[in-house]
Amino acid sequence: MIAPPGAGALLADRDVIELAPGDETTVGGLPVQATQAVHRVVRGGRSVPAVGFRVADIYFAGDTDLFPEMESLEPLELALLPVWGWGLTLGPGHLDPRRAAEALRLLRPRVAIPIHWGTYFPALLGLKGHHRLEDPPHEFARAAAELAPDVLVRILDPGDGCNL
Repeated sequence: MIAPPGAGALLADRDVIELAPGDETTVGGLPVQATQAVHRVVRGGRSVPAVGFRVADIYFAGDTDLFPEMESLEPLELALLPVWGWGLTLGPGHLDPRRAAEALRLLRPRVAIPIHWGTYFPALLGLKGHHRLEDPPHEFARAAAELAPDVLVRILDPGDGCNL
């Protein structure tokens, strides 16, 4: 498992490699680099840095907000970008569909897949706000068509595979 510095202690029963932004390792023959992320993370009462990951020419943003240094991550084949959070509102350090589409202008991937929308939708809300489970990836695709028309957006349902 790869985690940001300080998070390894929270995962003590696992084999953990801690990577700070810019640090690299190799997993299964593939280079893995931790990247910057703009998101406040507190786990187990500890503040740990947020990171994204670049695996070869694939970027997994993790939880992050938009930041100018995203531009240094290209060239990319694929970007996995969060387009919402787990509930009805977004706090700081998250991309909404429009800001995720803005990130495409910096990243310039060939393909983008929206992720992290309604993943942990609060069960207590029932059907109230159910659109938050469905709308964000489609809002992202519309914004991407406007802001980064050269990027192919693939919306996957949970469990779907993707042939690029």
